Amino acid sequence: MADPDAMWEDNNLDATQPGQPLFWTDTSCILCSICSAIAPETFGISSLEDHCVVHSQPSDAQGLARCREAEDNCPVEAIGITPPSR
Repeated sequence: MADPDAMWEDNNLDATQPGQPLFWTDTSCILCSICSAIAPETFGISSLEDHCVVHSQPSDAQGLARCREAEDNCPVEAIGITPPSR
């Protein structure tokens, strides 16, 4: 399970849709790039080129589903989801 206290600071946490969960990666990321292969519109390699981060939050239901699939397939559970704020 991803650790919010170990979240990379370069994740983009700006929601594109009100009430949606926010995705992020933490420092356990091993740069396997599974997330960016599944949801390239959301995940990508950081500017440091040593981990993946969220470049943009999903903007529709399909993007949200791909992010959840990426989270399910992360081999080190480095993808976190913050519930939507109410």
